[in-house]
Amino acid sequence: MDINSLDVLNLREYLTAGNIAMVARLILLVFVGIPVVYGISKWVRRYLSKKYTPQQGMIIGKIIFYLGLLMVTISVMKELKFELTPLLGAAGILGMAIGFASQTSLSNIISGLFLITEKPFAVNDVISVGTVTGQVLSIDTLSIKLRTLDNKFVRIPNETIVKSEVTNLTRFPIRRLDLPIGVAYKEDLTRIHKILLVLAHENPLCLEEPAPDVYFTGYGASSLDLLFTVWLRTGDYLSVRNQLMDSIKKKFDELGIEIPFPHVSVYTGSVTEPLPIRVVSSSGEVKNQIK
Repeated sequence: MDINSLDVLNLREYLTAGNIAMVARLILLVFVGIPVVYGISKWVRRYLSKKYTPQQGMIIGKIIFYLGLLMVTISVMKELKFELTPLLGAAGILGMAIGFASQTSLSNIISGLFLITEKPFAVNDVISVGTVTGQVLSIDTLSIKLRTLDNKFVRIPNETIVKSEVTNLTRFPIRRLDLPIGVAYKEDLTRIHKILLVLAHENPLCLEEPAPDVYFTGYGASSLDLLFTVWLRTGDYLSVRNQLMDSIKKKFDELGIEIPFPHVSVYTGSVTEPLPIRVVSSSGEVKNQIK
């Protein structure tokens, strides 16, 4: 009997009814089970995101996906006649070792649970953490992912979030825009006040209630300092800011209102001689002197 005949014989012995059924079950588990688990987790995530919050939908969807993937893996190992008891024991020992070695990760997981419970922000909110401002893409067990306003990806550990001051810029439907403005000392503040309020009322994106207002904040080094405040829908913040700054500059130029820039005046007193100014050449020779 040649080698080819032995191979055919061994193949026939292996392809018994039981083995064929096992192979069919393995194919069913891998190529049908995993897509089904993925589809269920995706549907749950979409459903909970609409009914509750995107954050809750994302978390529950991931839990269902990983649990389903674990069940498929265990089922495949059973079909392949693996003994699960020794594997589970080894996994427990390995898990303890990993737990001791990854205390930072454990701290991030606990911090993530606090974030999920407290809900200081949700997916799609725009938040500021330290010097970073961006839109929340996901809230995971170890970290949150942000997309900054200039389209950069930032990952921040959950422990850092819990320990830091977090500002949610889109939590409420409306917010206030504060524009600091400086005008020359010669200008009439009552007139400036009326002009700014007219500009706010003319802008369709500025809310009538709460009403816009102008506050005098102090005497600056070279200007009278004002604070112009308007209320608007949160999503219109950047648009209104740009529009108002442009319209203020145009209106002030049109009416001849001076927006001063920092400058320094040197004054020696009314009874003293003027400061002499000398023009000196590169060789040190005095060319001219002005009093």
